[in-house]
Amino acid sequence: MIRVFDAFSGIGGFRSAFERVGGFKTVGWCEIDRFAQKSYRALFDTGGEQFYENIRDIDTAGLADFDLLVGGFPCQPFSVAGKRLGTADERGDLFFELARILEAKRPRYFIFENVPGLLGIEKGQTFKVILETLSELGYCVEWLVHDSAGFGVPQSRKRVCLAGCLGVELFNVINDVKNTGFRKLRRGK
Repeated sequence: MIRVFDAFSGIGGFRSAFERVGGFKTVGWCEIDRFAQKSYRALFDTGGEQFYENIRDIDTAGLADFDLLVGGFPCQPFSVAGKRLGTADERGDLFFELARILEAKRPRYFIFENVPGLLGIEKGQTFKVILETLSELGYCVEWLVHDSAGFGVPQSRKRVCLAGCLGVELFNVINDVKNTGFRKLRRGK
């Protein structure tokens, strides 16, 4: 059973997928939007799980152990639909809260998602810092851009997905899947 902490959980997109696949157990979640919290609780049995409203307030010493950290950190600072303020937006540094949790808890894996605008904001410097930060924490990081239209969804919605594995090349973990599209940018320590 893979234990999961669901950060920036929204209404539970990651969790919904994990429940369909099976073999995952959510041990905690974090969501600041009260309407999303209400939906999440209505959709999932959250009894016995740790809940945090604001990721900035998580005391990692009291956080349950988990194997996989997932999160779609706020995209508004990076989206072409927004003002594209990047790290100048107050939400633009929330990736570093995920990094803080990775550093403290050392889960084996992570999966993060955001808009493709993350790749080019601030002339690519923000994405470079994200990759360097994850690599310095000892994670091998690979990424790709997915379009929901390629998965039978009647819309085109692109997302950049970052996946990482502590201390080993992630591609070796997913090597049996042909043509994954993942691009290896950094190798963990």
